[in-house]
Amino acid sequence: MEHDLGASRVAITGAFTVGMAVAALAALPVGRWLDRRGPWALMTLGSCAGTALVVAWARVDGLPGLYLVWALMGLVLAATLYEPAFGAVVRWFPTQNRDRALTTVTLAGALASTIFMPITAWLLARGGWRQALLALAAILAVITIPLHAVVLRRQPPRLAGAGRGRAATSDPGDPGVPLGEATRTAIFWALSLAFAIGSFATSSVTLHLIPYMVEHGHSAAAVAVAIGWMGAMQIPGRLLFVAVAGRFGALGVTMAVFVAQALGFALVAVAPSVPGGLLLVIVVLGAANGMATLARATTLAEVFGPAHYATISGAVALGANGARALGPVGASVLYALLGGYQPVFWSLAGALALVGAVVAVTAAREARAAAVTPGA
Repeated sequence: MEHDLGASRVAITGAFTVGMAVAALAALPVGRWLDRRGPWALMTLGSCAGTALVVAWARVDGLPGLYLVWALMGLVLAATLYEPAFGAVVRWFPTQNRDRALTTVTLAGALASTIFMPITAWLLARGGWRQALLALAAILAVITIPLHAVVLRRQPPRLAGAGRGRAATSDPGDPGVPLGEATRTAIFWALSLAFAIGSFATSSVTLHLIPYMVEHGHSAAAVAVAIGWMGAMQIPGRLLFVAVAGRFGALGVTMAVFVAQALGFALVAVAPSVPGGLLLVIVVLGAANGMATLARATTLAEVFGPAHYATISGAVALGANGARALGPVGASVLYALLGGYQPVFWSLAGALALVGAVVAVTAAREARAAAVTPGA
């Protein structure tokens, strides 16, 4: 793309950053839509629009077209990826089956890179990036449009009688607090901050681990393979999260996830000088990142209930996805300010440990307050 469009790598990757920023801004209105009208129309339309935009991407001939495509793609990301899928699952499945359903979604999602990175590489080798995108658009259309349009039900069975324009939150059997009430709690802001820092750190290490390890004598190819295996390690991490959360609760395990991520970034900082350090990073950070995705879905549902889950999740995603978009650039700024990658990774480890402690203290304080409040 750099060669064909005559643009720098910074300019090309900036389009992706724009898309992530738009996805972050769209997260809250998408969440409100899901709570009121359900996911069927939004995800079906998103799949159709996503297919059309990938085709348009294959035909761009300059940066303005690329940036326009990715700005619109941000809306598609907000309408079709984890947040709307989690919103559908939380509303459809009762509490006793919800964690299993969420795990199934995230386990399938964890295989995305494992399946499509090799497919994309093969398509690129055979026909270049434009033909590869057209082939991927066809796969996207054939798989996602029928699933969303035909298989995805419009409303949970218990809400099937809701009238036109009537909010899906009207069922009294769905517990939960609205967004306005949630934002008046300290735990909402503690979790929002924690997930934002986690997203910032995760997107930073994905891009900057290769140059960091290459600086210390590792080959770029070996580090790229390690990053791929970090994705694969998300699967056992998510299975472990479900097993432990069933015993100790999602919020309690989420606090431990931030500590595990902090440990993972500390291992990144010392990996060049520790025998087998890169292997430790793969295991610990990969599993912790996998648990973090599931933690956001299950913890918000556990703390705030399912009734307004998609709206609250969208509000939290506004910060988390925005931080993910800023992560690569932000880590570069930290690299320049701190004078190297090791202090960057130590700083991220410290920030993750700190927000984990903040979540723990806030949760304990609110639990004590609820215990002494009449009617709580």
